[in-house]
Amino acid sequence: MSDVIGAIVGFILLIVVVAFLMALPVMWCWNYVMPDLFGLAELDFWHALVLSLLSGMLFKNSSSSSKD
Repeated sequence: MSDVIGAIVGFILLIVVVAFLMALPVMWCWNYVMPDLFGLAELDFWHALVLSLLSGMLFKNSSSSSKD
């Protein structure tokens, strides 16, 4: 039973680490391009994390149909 709990905790930690690692390029690219090009404010890490999660929810391909 403790192996299952350990696997679940490890999986959750992996998801959190991947989400944090995916937010960094969003923040860097935004801060490099958007303020100079459009005059927008720079993003901090937490806004970049939310933006990457939001874009993942909005633009994720959720169709499960397969072509046979």
